[in-house]
Amino acid sequence: MFKQLKEELDSFMERDPAARSRLEVYFLYSGFKAVRAYRRAHWFYEHNMKFIARYLSQRARHKTGIEIHPGATIGKGLFIDHGMGVVIGETTVIGDNCTLYQGVTLGGTGKDHGKRHPTLGNNVMVGSGAKVLGPFRVGDNARVAAGAVVLDEVPDNATAVGVPARVVRLNGVRPCNLDQIHVADPVSQELCQMALKLRELQKQLDEIIKQRGENCDENL
Repeated sequence: MFKQLKEELDSFMERDPAARSRLEVYFLYSGFKAVRAYRRAHWFYEHNMKFIARYLSQRARHKTGIEIHPGATIGKGLFIDHGMGVVIGETTVIGDNCTLYQGVTLGGTGKDHGKRHPTLGNNVMVGSGAKVLGPFRVGDNARVAAGAVVLDEVPDNATAVGVPARVVRLNGVRPCNLDQIHVADPVSQELCQMALKLRELQKQLDEIIKQRGENCDENL
């Protein structure tokens, strides 16, 4: 228990530049309090005391603004920064050392039973206001950019950007997990490629017109 507590305190100290001490994190950080409340609620949920589990989770929601269903499965080192408005659904699975920012939703898309919420791999970062909706997997070391709406699977070491989110591969290199905004936009990249192609075609067309004009002058 103390080892798990230390790991969670360390995850906040490592990833939050504003954290000055473990004491401050323990007593004042809403994300830390929400995760600790989830651990207690999850124990009751696993022992079929679901009313108590839901009571604890709802009590934590009112205190922190973070709603974590006690049925979710969460690995070690979860870091929820600020956290207001974060929602984690019942069948969500979160791997180790993941990072969630404020306004994140890990939700479902309907009233289906069974697995209906996403699975996050290890070292996943989900940016502010992002929505990950559905029973698919977001791979290890992946990033979801701020404001993205993810409706399909995200591979390992990739970034999801936009609404609906498009996937940008990062050549198998683990990205900086705390950067929510400096990510490649596939739409902008495609538009730039199209603009370059149009300039090339315009240049070729100008050369053809010029050649034809010179030929006409010679014939005259």
